[in-house]
Amino acid sequence: MSLTYEDRRMTILKQLEIEGKVQVHHLSHLLGISTETVRRDLDRLEKEGKLRKVYGGAVKMRMELVEPPFLKRSQMMMKEKTAIGKLAASLVQDGETIMLDNGTTTMEILPHLKDRANVTLITHSVPILNLALEMFKGKIIFVGGEMNVDYQSATGSLTDELYDQFKVNKAFLTVGGITLTEGITDFHLAEAIISRKMMRRAEEAIVVADHSKFGVSTFVKISRLEEISMLITDPGCPNEWIDSIEALGIEVRISN
Repeated sequence: MSLTYEDRRMTILKQLEIEGKVQVHHLSHLLGISTETVRRDLDRLEKEGKLRKVYGGAVKMRMELVEPPFLKRSQMMMKEKTAIGKLAASLVQDGETIMLDNGTTTMEILPHLKDRANVTLITHSVPILNLALEMFKGKIIFVGGEMNVDYQSATGSLTDELYDQFKVNKAFLTVGGITLTEGITDFHLAEAIISRKMMRRAEEAIVVADHSKFGVSTFVKISRLEEISMLITDPGCPNEWIDSIEALGIEVRISN
């Protein structure tokens, strides 16, 4: 029995959500229809604002290029970020050294570690440093360098070199977006470079990301998904994403 447009539409959009892009010939084989029918479906979906056609297929419309300011981001997905932060903090053992990047989700880890005097925190984030100075009882190491007012963090070659001096148990990383094809991405080249360094200097690289980051590709690639150790997200993350990421051998934890 041939598939209706609505059936085909659902399959195409599901592939887009997971892969970030689709190819005409692959969809033709997957759906058992001609390439001409696929192209007509893609034309229709483009008019609906669901995708953007490119040579040989189509890509998602959600290509985010501009990151909201830190304060605005800190107010987005607050419930999800708090729960993710609590779960991430529960993974930190006494005596461990951790790195927190310059993100609003990693910032939510700190309140759940405030009484952990035997934990060492390393960060280049000014907001996380300020919060740690207020509440954290463990050791704090600030990785300095050229201060970027827009990012509210230290970046550049000096920061990169200073991170080279450390080897830690866990690095907790935020991202601008996550796709299977592009991996984990960020809005800023300078921050992406620091994130890569943090991953290399940690025994475990743990990405903390709420469900809004999935299927989104941003300006610069941090790494392939296979290079991270664990992903922590919230219950809003679609099961298809969880299954696809676990199939890569990555542990996925879901917050309450």
